Amino acid sequence: MENINWYPGHMKKTKELIKENLKMVDAVIEVIDARIPFSSRNPIIDGLVRNKPRIIVLNKSDLADERAGKQWEEKFKADGNSVLSMNCMSGSGTKELFNLLETMAAEKNESRIMQKPFRLMIVGVPNVGKSSLINRMTGRKSAQTGDRPGVTKGKQWLKLKNNMQLLDTPGILWPKFEDPKAGVNLAFCGSIKDEIMDIPTLGMELIGMLSARYANLLAERYKLEELAETPLENMENMAMKRGCILPGKRIDYERIARLVLDEFRGGKIGRITLEMPEDGPEEKH
Repeated sequence: MENINWYPGHMKKTKELIKENLKMVDAVIEVIDARIPFSSRNPIIDGLVRNKPRIIVLNKSDLADERAGKQWEEKFKADGNSVLSMNCMSGSGTKELFNLLETMAAEKNESRIMQKPFRLMIVGVPNVGKSSLINRMTGRKSAQTGDRPGVTKGKQWLKLKNNMQLLDTPGILWPKFEDPKAGVNLAFCGSIKDEIMDIPTLGMELIGMLSARYANLLAERYKLEELAETPLENMENMAMKRGCILPGKRIDYERIARLVLDEFRGGKIGRITLEMPEDGPEEKH
């Protein structure tokens, strides 16, 4: 697919908002998608946060390959980060996150004469699950959630149950994807609006990636006796199996593409990670 260049005005405002408010927080929680840890890490955020203490939350870890998840945890820890694998929808990992935050707060307040509320900022690209995490941390539905990117619109301070304070920010992408794979991976996972994508091509690319990395899961889910040589042939065979057929026995490429994307995003094909630590980004976005 061609290089994706998508930078709406609210993304620019979010960058400025983060920059303005960063001096007010003690630590940053960066939420990334456990299925695409390279592609869902925003280098703009990296540059803004700099030396602030940071916790990396590998969200949607229940949808990711378990073996790959352990390797990602080891990599981020080796790089000097605090890291947690979580499922923010179910709340798995929330207790461990609070334990980590309380340790950080105790260390911060140890050097203060006046005890101050520990303040946090939560950041991440659209649709990685920030709002679900915030709702878990506050114990109520404080933030809007949705399976479409761009639900959170503006800044809000939220009080946590342990009297910590959390600054929520809208999701932020970067101006241009220097590595085309980053944009495509984000599109696979729903972090870029489907409305601006060529869905049949995106679906075919995902089928190609799954054929290479998770052939058994793909064949089992779509009842294929064996995989064909090309993603297009696999796509057509899958469409036949699922009845994605137009009048005149023509393949409905749009329908099968949307079906595969939805089933991948919902974890119905299996636990899948599209990037491994050893892959590395071709170019840093």
